[in-house]
Amino acid sequence: MATPSEKLAESLQALKELQQEGRVAIQSSDLSRTHRERLLKNGFLQSVMKGWYIPSRPDEQKGESTSWYASYWSFCAAYLSMRFGKRWLLSSEQSLLIHTGNRTVPRQLLVKTEQGSNNIVQLPFNTSLLDIKGNLPATKNIEEKESLLIYKLPPALVECSPNFFLQRPTDARAALAMVRDASDVLEILLDGGHSTIAGRLAGAFRNIGRERIADDIIAGMKAAGYEVRESDPFDNKPPILLKSREQSAYVSRLRLMWHEMREPILTSFPTPTGIPSNIDSYIKNIEESYASDAYHSLSIEGYQVTPQLIERVHSGDWNPDQNSADQQDRNALAARGYWQANLAVRESIKKIMKGKNPGEVADQDHGLWYREMFSPSVTAGLLKPSDLAGYRNMSVYIRRSMHVPPSQETVRDAMPAFFDLLREESEPAVRAVLGHFVFVYIHPYMDGNGRIGRFLMNAMLASGGYRWTIIPVERRNEYMSSLEAASVDQNIKPFADFISSLLTKTGALVE
Repeated sequence: MATPSEKLAESLQALKELQQEGRVAIQSSDLSRTHRERLLKNGFLQSVMKGWYIPSRPDEQKGESTSWYASYWSFCAAYLSMRFGKRWLLSSEQSLLIHTGNRTVPRQLLVKTEQGSNNIVQLPFNTSLLDIKGNLPATKNIEEKESLLIYKLPPALVECSPNFFLQRPTDARAALAMVRDASDVLEILLDGGHSTIAGRLAGAFRNIGRERIADDIIAGMKAAGYEVRESDPFDNKPPILLKSREQSAYVSRLRLMWHEMREPILTSFPTPTGIPSNIDSYIKNIEESYASDAYHSLSIEGYQVTPQLIERVHSGDWNPDQNSADQQDRNALAARGYWQANLAVRESIKKIMKGKNPGEVADQDHGLWYREMFSPSVTAGLLKPSDLAGYRNMSVYIRRSMHVPPSQETVRDAMPAFFDLLREESEPAVRAVLGHFVFVYIHPYMDGNGRIGRFLMNAMLASGGYRWTIIPVERRNEYMSSLEAASVDQNIKPFADFISSLLTKTGALVE
């Protein structure tokens, strides 16, 4: 007779076979009742709605949202295809978000389908799906991205509501910047006789500095006998003019975000005094705060660390069993890696204080911080040497976050653009807040992004004479929720206020 472990293994094999087929949305009929109940009981399966499930991790706490957010887009694509075949389409606004690389999980996903019933389908963690009955556009105006059926960019711009430009200005401008020639949208405008929309899009293109496209839209419509009244759908001018040949819509979004977020940060921070004259004294203060910094930073990431453990790895009194991967060893390896990375960050700060551009230093050195952080795990055999090669080569999800980081391909465009922005930034406070936020927003590594983000923040704080700042584990929820507000709602003020409050508490500036 099979043991409980053998029975669970059989159920896991059945689940594995479904996953190997690329199945994320799992129906009741895909698994036997015995397998389904066994997997649910042991945490390998999670219910989404009656008759529908997703794979999950057994170590997730009850009520944990990570598996759902990580599975969201794949689940919705599979669920919609199961219900409607290929006769469905995400709304024009959601299509534009997908085009610009914004895959944040929406509170409600709007879907157009000829079989729609204007019915709201409730999904986990206060998300939902609304299927709207309506005619679909011609096949030539539809494309498929990662199993999601969306409007192509030009028809999405024509179809989207005026409110999109007011409520999502960063995404709208990034989408407009993807259009290379007026003919992309003009054909659709002329075929539909959309004179009002033509005036709105002409004003939108002129708002972002695409004068030629705006003029060509007006001229093309007038040549066909339409009267066009140009109107700007945005309520302000963009903080920057985007490059006409930007390589990535995601890069355009980063540039716009950066410049839109600067002012709220500057109003939250004390005025910097500049680089301190006594570099040795500044570095000594970092060394003295190391134990507390390591405890809080590692605890935020879920490692169980104690002052005694930190002191042991600090002094070199550590030797985890190479053949053991228990939690105690992982804690020791994480603490040792943090110590080595902290030493590397101190050297980077010295370069900044000797006059090197802070963004340039961060660009050149952050890879070293990462390698130092995880080299003990390679030595112990828990990671492969190739894991230290560089940026991630697969998708990653942030625990409990509705924000979905960019694909591994997009990371290769986003990181150089990020460091260009950091290099060009003149204000230390902006470098510190956006250095941390944008780094974790992109999430370039499979692990360690939060720790490196905090190192980056402190290196940039040093460039303005601000003290090394520890984010206390007791305020972890506030810290994470402020990052979530910046990621999902594009509201940087809670995070800027949070960091500023820590500076105020400890005495912001070095004397």
